[in-house]
Amino acid sequence: MDHVNRFESRVTFRLLRWEYGVALLVSAALFLRHLSEVRWWVAVLLFVYIDLIGYVPGAIAFRRAANGRISKVYYVLYNTMHSFVTHAVVLGVWAAVAGLEWAFLAVPIHLCGDRALFGNFLKSFRVRFEPVAVPAFVEFEKRVVAQHSAEHSTPERV
Repeated sequence: MDHVNRFESRVTFRLLRWEYGVALLVSAALFLRHLSEVRWWVAVLLFVYIDLIGYVPGAIAFRRAANGRISKVYYVLYNTMHSFVTHAVVLGVWAAVAGLEWAFLAVPIHLCGDRALFGNFLKSFRVRFEPVAVPAFVEFEKRVVAQHSAEHSTPERV
């Protein structure tokens, strides 16, 4: 919500996903508009390598871990591969060497799709690799909602 209160309400989280959804639609529309100019092996490679490096190893480790705790290396891999900054560098180098191409849109399609469609953002070391509700956060969220409701349901004094 802001730099001091680093959590999202259900509404602000939904709005954030909608913003990525718009970016996904714009990227997909551009991709489809230039479909005949897309080098498919490049597009598929760029779309798939993000999860092959950034998600699959951590997902396997998570499922194999008896207690669900895995090395932070998997979080770093996920966050690195799901970062627009990483891909700005990768695609920037690629463009400098081989030129721009429409297949590059596979990256924002993947990243915006993860955020808009699945609600997957970068991973914190403080939560499980795969989504599991943190009881303390669930309680915190209930208290914040209840406090807000109480503050706005009583008339203000002048």
